[in-house]
Amino acid sequence: MLFRTLIASSLVLAASVAGAQEDPAGPILITNVNVFDGLNEELIENANVVIDGNLITQITTDEVAVAGGQVIDAGGRTMIPGLTDSHWHMSLAELPQTAALFGDAYEVGARTVIAAERTLMRGFTTVRDLGGNSFAVHKMIEKGEAVGPRMLVSGPPLSQTGGHYDYRLPYEVPAPVGDTLDFWGRNGLVVIADGVPLVQQRAREVFRMGATQLKMAVGGGVASVFDPLDVRQYSLDEVKAAVDVAESYNSYVAVHVFTDNAVQMAIEAGVKSIDHGFLLGRETLELMKEKDVWLSIQPLLDDEDRMTFPNPESTKKWLQVTSATETIYPMAKEIGVKIAFGTDALFDKATTDRQGKLLSKLEKLGFTPFEALKMATSDNAELFELAGPRHPYQEGPLGQLTEGAYADLILVDGNPLKDLSLVANPWDNFDLIMKDGVIYKYDME
Repeated sequence: MLFRTLIASSLVLAASVAGAQEDPAGPILITNVNVFDGLNEELIENANVVIDGNLITQITTDEVAVAGGQVIDAGGRTMIPGLTDSHWHMSLAELPQTAALFGDAYEVGARTVIAAERTLMRGFTTVRDLGGNSFAVHKMIEKGEAVGPRMLVSGPPLSQTGGHYDYRLPYEVPAPVGDTLDFWGRNGLVVIADGVPLVQQRAREVFRMGATQLKMAVGGGVASVFDPLDVRQYSLDEVKAAVDVAESYNSYVAVHVFTDNAVQMAIEAGVKSIDHGFLLGRETLELMKEKDVWLSIQPLLDDEDRMTFPNPESTKKWLQVTSATETIYPMAKEIGVKIAFGTDALFDKATTDRQGKLLSKLEKLGFTPFEALKMATSDNAELFELAGPRHPYQEGPLGQLTEGAYADLILVDGNPLKDLSLVANPWDNFDLIMKDGVIYKYDME
């Protein structure tokens, strides 16, 4: 098995790293480790974990020996599943807003590759990429030509004219009727589609590109200039058309939305994932619970989470939305809505570096460390499975450490079930990061 470790941005074979045995061919045995399996609060203490290829083949408290493989003494560290993010934008995460506004596709591609590696090195081994053209970096990661997490890619999200993903200039001459592909549409970052036939066409095109699930905006947005938050976008028939296409691919639709009216329409149309939803009331959350619809929301709480935009109106909308964070999370938890963990980090390296810190903030919103870690591992993985056969990872379950699961795991210097703040600083506290049976960080001194 290939061992890789990234230290100070250098790629080094793990056979040369102190503490790892030199034969890379056999299985890996990790001893003296306390395992959080992503499902149960109680740790499996003083366990031995065997990884063969890209899967976990054994977790036991009995003595184990592996012939001709690697043995790593975890020294009492805690093993947790690789973290996951249900609302990520690999192609936008570290892209300056100016590059997005002025259309530099080459910079988008370059920064996407850089962002992918940094995402994995924060311990996020799987992301649901909910908007943007990340197909190329996903392909390169799967081929081993680039470093990054597993990706469930939505591709370009759909927007109506004047909707959340319509970033044309205010007085730009309209394209001919039916020709809605602007620069970013032609480059697969976002697409505009109006009316049932064009929504169907664009949705089919996105799945043709290789999408795992479909994303569309059915309500107003923050970063976008021309759509107030209260605006319901798309008609019921248009959303139903998108859902029908997704279901024909045995997948589902996730929607950008904040308000009750738009969410209720989306649920009626058959949408399965409500992304954001900060401004929802109890009646809508109860409907989501009844219809088994997910709430994929972001724990944006403090001044350090605040985003500023070139347009002051967008900054004002951001403050309006996030002022509801401390209300929506406890209410959704009380009602029993399925909640996913995502960050929606955009346009800034410093913001993406707070990915784990946002997870730690769930404690301030009434979640125990166990509930937060489960949300960011096996709960998110359950949401990802709605993609059915479009889900690109079918060999074993994600988000859990069980026999037969993918070997995506982290060794934490400490116990995050007791101290969730450990996940906020992956650089110091994550001593080993493995994805698909390959070690990308090894700092076991």
